[in-house]
Amino acid sequence: MIVTRALGGAAALAFVLVVATGEGVAQAPDNTRAPDVYRIGPEDTLLISVWKNEAITKTVPVRPDGMISLPLVQDVQAAGLTPMELRDALTKKLSEFMPSPEVSVIVTEVRSFKVSVIGEVVKPARYELKSRTTVLDVLAIAGGFNEFAKRKGVVILRPDGNVMKRIPFDYSKVITPGGEHLNFYLMPGDIILVP
Repeated sequence: MIVTRALGGAAALAFVLVVATGEGVAQAPDNTRAPDVYRIGPEDTLLISVWKNEAITKTVPVRPDGMISLPLVQDVQAAGLTPMELRDALTKKLSEFMPSPEVSVIVTEVRSFKVSVIGEVVKPARYELKSRTTVLDVLAIAGGFNEFAKRKGVVILRPDGNVMKRIPFDYSKVITPGGEHLNFYLMPGDIILVP
């Protein structure tokens, strides 16, 4: 039996992105929604376990280029894959060197989920998150708005290929009764800009 799992709540990362558009609410296109399974990212730490083979069983960091290095198979792409997809890729590569390898991939440390808060907040910084987090959650982590903040002008900048997508976030509407559905989950790499 091959066991693949993610620790630290990473497997529970499920995101729903709801973007406010004008007066109504629309769901974001499929390509901007966060995945419903955890995908490995740069700087995550993985335990790669090969049953009955201590020489290959290693705890490895995911490099900034998204690769991991292991004996025999050398460099393997890890970022962007689920733990099960990486397990399958490693099993295939290791099967060239041993019969029926049983591989486990365990995410031991989530370090790739980082968001930044800049502008008129008490503690602007880059924050490393461990689980799904909403815009309001991260604003609270940043100490909230300072006295100069424009609450209606908050924007989330989201990487989308080679460009940054702008997603408006109207704090005043979110905190009014019935506006809680406008508070959406962030994705790794998001930047909250508070003017």
